Amino acid sequence: MTDEFDALACARKLLETCDRAALATLGENDMPFASLVTVSVDSRRQPILLLSDLAVHTGNLRERPQTSLLLVEDLSSAADPLVQDRLTLCGLVQPCDDQEAAAETFLRDHPHAAGYAGFTDFAFYCMTSSTAHLVAGFGRIASLSADQLFLK
Repeated sequence: MTDEFDALACARKLLETCDRAALATLGENDMPFASLVTVSVDSRRQPILLLSDLAVHTGNLRERPQTSLLLVEDLSSAADPLVQDRLTLCGLVQPCDDQEAAAETFLRDHPHAAGYAGFTDFAFYCMTSSTAHLVAGFGRIASLSADQLFLK
């Protein structure tokens, strides 16, 4: 008997447990640019990022907010990282409308960031994801819509 693959549950678990991600933005000459960021999620499961105005990715987002965010299950015990669950979100990243609420959520998950979150060049950014693509090991792949994955 094989176990039932629940793509939605797997994707939601990644959203709720991953605290870092690869952020991909579009840079100069339409070249992709990837960087490591810490991530939290709001009450609708949409990502919150704390970004510096000095970072290349933030400059890229100011020009074009289209982005993708790759969340990956903890790789520390994986002999083969390609069997680990991973979720790619695609959407727009822009400064959060409510910086105080975003700070409360983000700093709860990342208390170490309190040391620099108040610097004038840092702000909280919210991602409005439109699609998600889940790879949960070999042959366990699903594309999910925002309506499926995120709370309204």
